[in-house]
Amino acid sequence: MNEKPDSLIFDMDGTLWDALDVYVSSWNSGLREEQVERIVTAEEIGSMMGMDSSKVLNSILPGYSTEEQYRIYETINRHRAQQVETLGGRLYDGVIDGIKKLSTKYQLFIVSNCPEGMILLFMKWAGITDYIVDEMAYGFNNKPKHYNIQHLIKKHKLKNPIYIGDTEGDRIESELAGVPFVFFSFGFGKTDKYHFRFDDFDSFTQHFMSL
Repeated sequence: MNEKPDSLIFDMDGTLWDALDVYVSSWNSGLREEQVERIVTAEEIGSMMGMDSSKVLNSILPGYSTEEQYRIYETINRHRAQQVETLGGRLYDGVIDGIKKLSTKYQLFIVSNCPEGMILLFMKWAGITDYIVDEMAYGFNNKPKHYNIQHLIKKHKLKNPIYIGDTEGDRIESELAGVPFVFFSFGFGKTDKYHFRFDDFDSFTQHFMSL
């Protein structure tokens, strides 16, 4: 990364917060409502963080048609939206203060493989809506992260964006989008390839505020 970035595009889960408990709870309550005899675990959902919904549904509901999978998923997402709005998750240390500071120097965005509307609920719950310029969720258009990163780049005429995430999948999507990748080691995944690595949000904020 030779040039100073003008914008920071964040992943959400495992990068800004940990909402695994709420996700597991909403999956199980949604499956119960749909009378699906299946219970998911935190380990199972955690291992699929960052995947798009089609891969997750094929893994958890392999015996169902695509139409049935997405009908069940709508129920799960209704439960998830309700629980995120009321219970939320665990914001990583330094996120709120860091986002406020970074927004004075960079345009900030969020791109996540989550259902449509989930990023907006997260931002409202976290109180950071005013600091995020725009967001794109997989559920909005069923497109991969690299497509949605490029969409924001074109829409907002970004010159030197970077993507910040916590998984090897995030690294691959950054590469496909043609942007540098910053790895957060405190999230759900691992990768050995990155332009920068940070072990906490405060050190990330300090680095980019000093550029």
